[in-house]
Amino acid sequence: QVRLVESGGGLVQPGGSLTLSCATSRNDFTITGMEWYRQAPGISRELIAHAAASNTDTVYTDAVQGRFTASRDNAKNTVYLQMNRLKPEDTAVYYCNADVYDRDTYLGKYWGQGTQVTVSS
Repeated sequence: QVRLVESGGGLVQPGGSLTLSCATSRNDFTITGMEWYRQAPGISRELIAHAAASNTDTVYTDAVQGRFTASRDNAKNTVYLQMNRLKPEDTAVYYCNADVYDRDTYLGKYWGQGTQVTVSS
């Protein structure tokens, strides 16, 4: 069974930092293209970062550009979202969404379970 397991959320003060992780449930599953979304209460889920499999260029929404950085560690089959200079309006549940392969077989696009990020003093 394919799962993406997220971790790293929590409560942080404005101006602080958090790093979210999203890992495959099995070591032989690999992640290629990845996206990060967030959903605040009463608001539709929004795409905040997108990276193609080549990872040569990541596109960010204006709200997080310059503060958030998406990255990956292929050896660990894990993708990350480094979030700096956090603001109260960044409070949301954050989700990863990624293309998963089992060696050369495409398994599909999967969601992480979501992790809560709360920015408050």
